[in-house]
Amino acid sequence: MLDADWDPYGSDAHLTPVFGRLRLRTLVMLRWLAVAGQTLTVLLIHYVVGFNLPIGVCLGVIMASAWINTWLTLSVPPQQFAKDWEAFAQLSYDVLQLCALLILTGGLQNPFIVMLAAPVTIAVAALPQRWALGVALIAMAGTGVMWLWSLPLPWVAGEAIHLPDMYVLGLWCAIFIAVAFTAVYSWRVSQEGRRMATALAATQSVLSREQRLSALGALAAAAAHELGTPLATIQLTAKEMLREVHDNDLLREDAELMVTQARRCRDILKRLSQEQAVTDERHDRVELLAALEEASTPLRGLGPMLDVSLAEAGGMGPAPVLRRMPEMLYAIGNFVENAVDFATTRVTVEGSWDAESLRVTICDDGTGFKPEILSKIGEPYVTTRSGTPGQGGLGLGVFIAKTMIEKTGGRVAFDNVSSQGGAQVTIVWPRNRVEAPPILR
Repeated sequence: MLDADWDPYGSDAHLTPVFGRLRLRTLVMLRWLAVAGQTLTVLLIHYVVGFNLPIGVCLGVIMASAWINTWLTLSVPPQQFAKDWEAFAQLSYDVLQLCALLILTGGLQNPFIVMLAAPVTIAVAALPQRWALGVALIAMAGTGVMWLWSLPLPWVAGEAIHLPDMYVLGLWCAIFIAVAFTAVYSWRVSQEGRRMATALAATQSVLSREQRLSALGALAAAAAHELGTPLATIQLTAKEMLREVHDNDLLREDAELMVTQARRCRDILKRLSQEQAVTDERHDRVELLAALEEASTPLRGLGPMLDVSLAEAGGMGPAPVLRRMPEMLYAIGNFVENAVDFATTRVTVEGSWDAESLRVTICDDGTGFKPEILSKIGEPYVTTRSGTPGQGGLGLGVFIAKTMIEKTGGRVAFDNVSSQGGAQVTIVWPRNRVEAPPILR
């Protein structure tokens, strides 16, 4: 059965990419920039400004990043996306490496402490929340270590700077707030970007579906015009055959079936080629059971028994009265026709409702949908009729019917009835999209 909270566009859970959002090339390029900047700064401060730095240890910490970058460049394709845990590991290393340099050069008193916000911002913008939070916690832990111990801030030979403890505490609080604010701001911006990307993808999917449906509409109009004359000839020939076969009951049944089906085809083409006439308010309304019967009646007598009914209301009041929508009737009829084609002995069409929604369930006792095609049903040119003797199709009928249901505000789910065998199609509409307003007297 279809879940009442089913979302045709899916949830955010399945939109999370398996291989993350960061390319390895991006991380490697940013680290090369950091290596170049750190090297230039250390050399400039030590040799040009004249401050006494532990130059050998500092350059060793920087060269470790250069070695890691070289190894990544040679061993991993740069275009490959980093998995979330891989990106977390690299950004965590960047935080730890920067913390090590800061501890060697004054800790919280070093003005370059603000650079800790950079890897945290990247993590928040590109990683899931739990990984981004891990990078932020590592950065905060590093500032805590700096507060407890670090080498003195390099200064002019023979002089030293001793900042008050309260001032150092203020620096730590400022860094903590800056990193936290930057992380929250980046997270909000990235969330909005992801929502916009999801909405854009959904809009593009709907527009693509509408374009394909419009093209099929033009094709249907052309087919209605071109097939009218051959169908008239077939119907006339079938009637002549029916008048000639008197003694052969089997041939008479075949001729009667040909006449009936040819008449049905002519009626369908007539509806396609004519514009719907404007009717009055009363005739634009149809009861739920009457709508199901109207969609199913042309398919009675084609083999399987067709049972149309309403489920128990369960205290929800009388059956709703619907607005007469050709899209709804056509779509239901298409799904019923498919069920009749594949059923063994029986097809059931059941309508049900509650306070918020209207549901139509179509079941047959055939073989059901093939597992390998179940997830693709509803896409154009996907059909389950291949290899079925006497049946053939382009896979457009279900696509058109599903699109029409969605245009009227409904949702369609396809499944197999595991207990009885056979296929099941469930259609759900919000009542306010299909229910007719009361007639004003």
